[in-house]
Amino acid sequence: MSNDSQAPLSSGPDPGLFLKVVPPKPHGIGHRFRTWFLTGLVIAGPLAVTAWIVWWFIGTVDGWIKPLIPVQYWPETLLSVRIPGIGLIVALIGLTLLGFLAANLAGRTLISIGEMILDRMPVVRGLYKSVKQVFETVFSQSGTSFRKVGLVEFPAKGMWTVVFISTPPSDQLSRALPAAGEYTSVFLPCTPNPTTGFYFYLPARDVIEIDLTPDEAAKLIMSAGLIQPDEQGKLAALAKAAAKREKSRAY
Repeated sequence: MSNDSQAPLSSGPDPGLFLKVVPPKPHGIGHRFRTWFLTGLVIAGPLAVTAWIVWWFIGTVDGWIKPLIPVQYWPETLLSVRIPGIGLIVALIGLTLLGFLAANLAGRTLISIGEMILDRMPVVRGLYKSVKQVFETVFSQSGTSFRKVGLVEFPAKGMWTVVFISTPPSDQLSRALPAAGEYTSVFLPCTPNPTTGFYFYLPARDVIEIDLTPDEAAKLIMSAGLIQPDEQGKLAALAKAAAKREKSRAY
């Protein structure tokens, strides 16, 4: 038998020698136009929506206030030019003067007389007191309601939800709640509409207060987590606080 018959058969050249790196295909003009359009939409969209909301608010206030002003004093009558926002300016000046008058004795006396009259009206009395309490709570400079954000374990163990910390329960509610330490109330908003949600009382020890502003928490909730807090350290603080609470419960 010849040596040629014992030699291994050649498998041919290595296919890897013929492989070539194919550069990525450049994007077409259609893809570029689409990218430019979306970029312009992202820039102009928020500006347009903000301008529309501001214009709607100014028009609404003008519609409420201008009918209270004599027609001969309207800018359209004096200057023959429509100037939007006159009603808003008048409202700001009027509210400021009202607050100034309420700060002295005569103003407080008039307000007290007006509230005494409203207090004698069966249906209006309850409505006025409820609305007044909401305004005092929301716009109070010294209050703490909805100025703190926390985490609660909801809807199941190991699952944490962002809540807005409200006020402690009143004395009447505190007496009705189980004697398990200090209680507080929280508002748990829904996603993506934070105006709906759940309001409940729970022990203060079950609420983890976190370093988030109400604005940051609202953005986080309305975007379903897509808009995260600006500082990454705050996210780490959230995770650390939840882990610390879980560890303390284990002991």
